[in-house]
Amino acid sequence: MKPFIKNFRKDEAGAVTVDWVVLTAGIVGLAVVVFAAIESATATPVTAAAVTINGADASTAAFATE
Repeated sequence: MKPFIKNFRKDEAGAVTVDWVVLTAGIVGLAVVVFAAIESATATPVTAAAVTINGADASTAAFATE
């Protein structure tokens, strides 16, 4: 049993997988932070545009005639 434990401790075959998991988690976390920043920065202009569009009256709009 002792040789098995020594060989198991020396084996580094799964180390690359752990690295990729950590890198992927970091990228996903960064994407969430960027998405939250973009969402909060665009909330006010989108709301203002929606209010303007909802308040527009199509019957009084001036259209160019030929």
